[in-house]
Parts: sequence; C-alpha cells; structure tokens
Amino acid sequence: MDGGIYATVDAYIDDLFGPPDPALAAALERAEAAGLPPINVSSGHGRLLQVLVLACGATNILEIGTLGGYSTIWMAQALPPDGRLLTLEYEPKHADVARRSIADAGLADRVEVRVGRALDTLADIEREGAGPFDMVFIDADKPPYAEYFDAVLRMSAPGTLIVADNVVRDGRVAQGTTDDAAVTGAQRFNAALAARVGVTGAIVQQVGAKGHDGMALAVVR
Repeated sequence: MDGGIYATVDAYIDDLFGPPDPALAAALERAEAAGLPPINVSSGHGRLLQVLVLACGATNILEIGTLGGYSTIWMAQALPPDGRLLTLEYEPKHADVARRSIADAGLADRVEVRVGRALDTLADIEREGAGPFDMVFIDADKPPYAEYFDAVLRMSAPGTLIVADNVVRDGRVAQGTTDDAAVTGAQRFNAALAARVGVTGAIVQQVGAKGHDGMALAVVR
C-alpha cells in the first residue's frame, strides 16, 4: 500500500473534526521555533488521549515525557476545573517551552511540570503520596519503559488506565534481538505488560503520517 494514503487519511480525520484548536496549534509552533524534536503525538492520537481521559473520568493524570506540552494540553483540556495533571520532563529547555504553552492554553492552574530524571521523580512523587492516578501516559525514553511501568503501577488503583506510546517501533519489536535500545526497551515493556498479573492490556498497531507504530493500553484490575 502506498504510504502516502496514511497522510491523506490523517488529514481527512483532522479536517473532519474542524480547524485546529488555537492553543494546540500554538504549542506546535512554539516547539518548532525552539528547535524541539518533532516527536510529539499526532493530532489524531492527541484526540484519542483526550477521549480516553473522558472515558475513564480521570481527574488525576500522570504523564511521563512532556516535550513541548502538546499531548499535555490535549489531556488537560478534558479535565474538570479541579483536575490535576502532573507531567515529567528530563530536559529543562523542553519544560520551559511546555510551561509557556500550557499557560497560554489557560491550563497552568491544573498542570504541573516537573524537571528531572523520570525514575527519580517518580520515586519522589510516590513518597509524596501523589497517587493513585486515574490515568497514566508514558511517552518518554524507551529503554526504561518497563521500569516506568513498575513505578506507575505502585501509584495506581483498580480502574487506572495506563497508556504507553511507541511500543511497535516500525514492527521491529517482532523481529527478534536487536542492538537498538529503543526497540529493546519496547520489547521489555510489552513482555512485562503481557505477564503482569492484575493488569489487562492490549497493544494496538497504528499507521499514519508518522509511520508504523502502536500504543499499549492497560487497565489495573
């Protein structure tokens, strides 16, 4: 199949739901102007995240991997006024860009951006008792995905929805051993999800303008 059809369908879906939200468009423009890598979720996947927030009635969300705040804004827009989203970012520059976009979107009152190595920050917020979280979105460096999964499970409760992005890696997760740390990290995460007692999970392949990848979705029982 011609890969161009993926971009065509993405554009069709975007057009179907009307013009882009100004705050989301501005977040993408600010991230590009700041030189952030263009690895944010697509608009279609951002809308999916927003639907998932609404579907599970989330009021307390954890995100691992802020980048420029694009996915953060999608999810935070679905929170009630007293909702809270805590997002973790390793790069101070990325966090600064995200904070400006989040503030411009009128969401600074319900979003907190924390800077630091995610495994360290996760340990901090576990000690603080910030959970349990209703929804968790993992979209950060791939090698420690399995460790992120273990950490967020400790801050989950029955019904918590855990979503992890980029777990198919152009299909390379199904092609055996590799020296690509991102692929290995996704393989380790996928195996941990499948083996975890008390969690029901699924992996959904996705194709689009950004290529072939997939999301894992899991519910804590």
